[in-house]
Parts: sequence; structure tokens; C-alpha cells
Amino acid sequence: MLTVIGEALVDEVVSDTAPRRTHPGGSPLNVAVGVARLGRPVQFVGRFGSDTYGAMIAEHLRTNSVLTAFEADDLPTSVATAVLDPVGGARYTFDLEWQLPGLAEDLPALLDGTTMLHTGSIASMLSPGASHVLRAVEQARPGCTITYDPNCRPTIITDVSYAREQAEKFVALADVVKASDEDLQWLYPNESAEESARRWLDAGPSLVVVTRGSKGPWAVAAAGECEVAAPTVSVVDTVGAGDSFMSALLVGLMDRELDGGARRSELARIGVGELQQLLSFAARAAAVTVSRAGANPPYRREVP
Repeated sequence: MLTVIGEALVDEVVSDTAPRRTHPGGSPLNVAVGVARLGRPVQFVGRFGSDTYGAMIAEHLRTNSVLTAFEADDLPTSVATAVLDPVGGARYTFDLEWQLPGLAEDLPALLDGTTMLHTGSIASMLSPGASHVLRAVEQARPGCTITYDPNCRPTIITDVSYAREQAEKFVALADVVKASDEDLQWLYPNESAEESARRWLDAGPSLVVVTRGSKGPWAVAAAGECEVAAPTVSVVDTVGAGDSFMSALLVGLMDRELDGGARRSELARIGVGELQQLLSFAARAAAVTVSRAGANPPYRREVP
């Protein structure tokens, strides 16, 4: 089973060409839903409030067969406002509450049956919750494959030096890292995304994947580097595309039985051909998501 630790929030999507849309979101939540729709068991460890937006998130998780670890709390549910440009790209602003008190105490029970733990995004950067998440990853690593997506939000974490330091803590613990070229160019403006990814590989992961929008994804592992072309689709918006890619990447690894601490050495030996197959599957999943509105990841039957 996959366990996802991170933020849940409500996306309010605003554009000049369509009415305001409100739907559940948050990168880790989107990854959890994407994994469930692709047919793998998954639990979500995060917080949301006992308000209308929180009820929307709880129902979204339930209807997508995602297990939830925590009940709603008394804090407001976090909100992200996504303003779309004329070609569907999203610019975000946030109103956030992020903390997970008691996570360390509950974690042994939460990890029962877990072979892969995913985190990233705001959850790995924003205090006080980020420190809770880091300790959870350290605690889980012996028995679990650790996966990480920094999914940087410069409008929330404006200090790039701090963001770089936080990201590198998680990279050093991770087996699989996915980042966008925009993430890496913000964190390391004086080098290419590929150069940054190679350095991250040297820090400990078995593979590092870089998504590059219409250029298609690129990846590096000990066996070598590869890339695939992005499928050609009509883009409605890009909300949730990276999360759908991440979900499919994780499911592809689980399909190959490369999840779990005991499989760490096998994952480290992944070949270029197999890595290219993983990228292709994940790119096709992301292409389905950008072809429709909002963070709406595909079901397995929808990925060609």
C-alpha cells in the first residue's frame, strides 16, 4: 500500500473565459486520488477542517476509495486560488493551515502494510508541519520506498535558500524524486534542470525525473538517462498534471514490484529501457489530465 503525507486544500479556479470552479486539491491529495484511480490501495495522511470545504475534501477522498488517517479538525480548511492564463497555465495564491501534531506517535500504526511513502509540496516546506513530515520520512525509510516531489510554491516559501535546504533534506532520504524544470530552475538558477537532477541523484535517490511540459519528461538513474515525448493533446488547463504524472510513476513502480525497503537495491539497478516505459506511462496519464478541467486524474482504463 502507498501512504501519502501532505496537504489537502480546496482549489478555486478563476479565468476570464469560464465561471469560477471550486474542487478539492493539494498536490499530495491529488497524488493519492490518482493512485487510487489507477487501481492501487492508498491512504492519505493530512488535515482539513470541519467546515464546508473540509466536508468536500472528505467526500472526495471517500468516493475515490482513498483511506483517511485523521478526522477533520477545528482549523479552517486550506484554500488555493488558481488564476488561469489564456492558454490554461495556472498561477496560485494560498490561504493555508499546515500542521500534523501527533503524527510521530501515530506513524507506526499508520505505516502497517505500507511499502511506499510519498510526500512533498507545501507539506515539506511550510512550518510547523514540515518538521513533522521530515521526522515521519526518517522513521518510515527502513521499511518503505520514499518518493518526493518538491512542487515548489515561491508565493508561499519566498526564501529560495530555505526552500533549497528543505528540498535537499528530503532528496537525501528519497529513493524516487520527481521535479518540474520550473522547480529546479527556481532552486538552482545557475544550472540546467538536468544538471541539478544529476546532482540530486548523487545525493542518494535511485532515480530522478524531471517534467518539462510540452518537451516531455526526462530521467536519470545509475544505468543512464532517457526521455520521452509528451503526447499531443488539446490542453484545457494544467492543474494537477504533475500530480497525475507522479501518481502514474508510483503505480508503475508498484506494478513492477519495486516498492518496499527490501527492494531498494533492485530499484537502484533499474535499467534505462524500464525507466523509459515508466516515463511513457506517466506522461500519458498527465496528458489525460491536461485535456480536461481541474485536477481530475485518469482511471486506469483511460490511460492508453
